[in-house]
Amino acid sequence: MEVPILKQGDFLIASIQSALTDADLMALRDAVVTKVGHFRSSGVIIDVTVLDVMDSFATRTLRDIAHMIRLRGAETVIVGIQPDVAFSMVQLGLTLEDVATALDLEEGIAYLSRRTKEIRKGVASRGR
Repeated sequence: MEVPILKQGDFLIASIQSALTDADLMALRDAVVTKVGHFRSSGVIIDVTVLDVMDSFATRTLRDIAHMIRLRGAETVIVGIQPDVAFSMVQLGLTLEDVATALDLEEGIAYLSRRTKEIRKGVASRGR
């Protein structure tokens, strides 16, 4: 199932609508990394609210997507990890190291807004 990726200002929002196969996750990876450049996005939100399971492949792929997006010059935040999913991930030793997470879409947008302002401010101060 294709994951819709919406443009909201400088950000892209990928909202997962149902459980994804490994092939779906790979297609999401390719699409979002390409669209970051196409839309010159400064941030990406990946909403996983509907997922009730995140296996090691899904966790690794989300982490890889975030790292690829960072290499393209944008930030990523994953939102909506359910309590049971978080518990299971910790029990299985699955981590999203170096990847920002937020409670929901609203907090994800706030995080990216703050983060991109910090980055722009840092770039501007180095240019002086």
